[in-house]
This record gives sequence, structure tokens and C-alpha cells, in this order.
Amino acid sequence: MTNSELPSHPRRSAGRAYALLTLTALAWGANTVFGRLAVDRVSPMILVALRWLVVSMLLLVFARRQLGVDWPVLRRRLPFLGAMGALGFTAFNALYYTAAHFTTAVNMGIVQGSVPVFVLILAFAVDRTRTTPTQGLGVALSLLGVAVVASAGKPARLMALDVNPGDLLMIVACALYAGYTVALRRRPEVSAFGLLTVMAGAAFIASIPLVVAEWVAGDLQWPTPGGWLLVLAVAILPSLMAQASFIRGVQLIGPGRAGVFVNLVPVFAAILGVTFLSEPFEAFHAVALALVLGGIWLSERRV
Repeated sequence: MTNSELPSHPRRSAGRAYALLTLTALAWGANTVFGRLAVDRVSPMILVALRWLVVSMLLLVFARRQLGVDWPVLRRRLPFLGAMGALGFTAFNALYYTAAHFTTAVNMGIVQGSVPVFVLILAFAVDRTRTTPTQGLGVALSLLGVAVVASAGKPARLMALDVNPGDLLMIVACALYAGYTVALRRRPEVSAFGLLTVMAGAAFIASIPLVVAEWVAGDLQWPTPGGWLLVLAVAILPSLMAQASFIRGVQLIGPGRAGVFVNLVPVFAAILGVTFLSEPFEAFHAVALALVLGGIWLSERRV
């Protein structure tokens, strides 16, 4: 980066970045509440399909010029990008919103906080990325935190395989999103909005078979009036607004410092779940949250 590219007011830029990145974490934490509110208002696969349809339409309107610039490169990687959209957007959200029918927003947020640890594990498995003993301890602590959530603080439940199906779906969803994150290292060199437009479109196409399966099973529910508001909320807040804020935050302070703010997601999810859904926050939640956040902190250390 040349001197001319550096922010003219570093402190002001950093403050703006912190605000944007905190807003991003808040929007992603709010998505756990949206998932819970969607129960009985719109079925999971319809919510996934409509979410990415709305996102695709908005991006085609507001990012079409950038998409045109990036298209020659994007076109050569369409199969890869299609798989990315299906994995990171469709599959993750399908499991995410289905999990909301069985578990609480507090649980969802805490388990979602383990994504950076799953990324570290998959990065080692796929790319043989080296980890330090400190990072290994961080992975173990975070996974222990997830186990505390899944067992509701009762180890005997794990031994008996008596795990909340919603928590189990969230664990699978987080592993899938970690795979998507690791694969992003192989993304084409294009703008974030050009990339997002193609993957959002692929996510919508990939969701169509899931909608058909939901309809055949007799579980399809078109949005109620409140359900339509939720569709717009998840399309605009955790999708477009959060992504735009995260992109700008990374530009201002760099990806390393920006990534730390993702750790706020389980904190915000817990606060919002208790505040707006009157969900209980029990002692085992506090223990699990401390383990997950502590594990992430250790896993991000390089010594």
C-alpha cells in the first residue's frame, strides 16, 4: 500500500471501521432471532430461496456495472462459484433455519461462534496449514464449549447421544460454512460485489430443489405478512448490509483486525435472544460462551 492509499485520518478511519464491524456482528447475531421468529411464519426452504432471490435482485440492480467488469473472469469459474454458493449460502442457511425450529437463538449463536475453529481444523486437513500448540488448545476449548451447549451442560447426554437435533444441525451447518470459508482462498480475483452476485444467484438456483422437496413433504409454508417482513430483514440485514459493512471494515483496518469482530456474533446472539425472545440464559450457556470465545482467542494466536 502506497502512502497515497493510506487513510488520511487513521484514528477516524479505525473508529469508522470498528462501528461498521460491530454493526456486522450485530446483524449476524440478529439472524439467530430472525430464524426463531420465522417458525410458523415461513418454512425454512422458502425462507432460504426468497432470501437469495431478493439479494440477487438487489445486487443485479445496484452492482450490475461491477458485475459487467468482473464477468469475463467470473464466467471461467462458474462451476466453482456455483458450488460455493450452494455450500456456503444454500446448505448453510437451510440447516440454519431448520435448526431454529428445534433450538434457541442463544444456542445457535454460541455454536455459530465456533466457525473460526472449524476453519482452522479444515485448513489443516485440506491445506496442511500448520497450527501451534496454543492454537490446538484453542480448538479443544471451543469444541468443548460446543459440546457443553449440545449437552445442555450434562455430559451424560452426550454419552447417551441425547443431543438436541437443532444443535446438531447447527454444528453441521458451521462445518459446511467453514468449508466454504477455506474454499474462498481459491476465489477469483474480482470485486466482492461481483463475486457475491454470482454466488447469491447460484444459491437461489440451488435452493429450488429444496423448496420442491419441502412441498412434496407437505411442509411448505408461504410467508405470512410477518413472514414477508422477515424475508426482507434477512435479505437486507445479515446479507447485504452486513456484507457491505464487513467489506468496508476490512478495507479500513485489514482482514486480520477485522476478523476479530466476528467473535462478537455469539455475544450479540445471546443478548438478543434473551431480550427479544425471553429465552433463558443458564449457567451452562455462560460456561459454553466463555469456552468458545476463549478458544477462538487462543486459536488466533500464532505462538
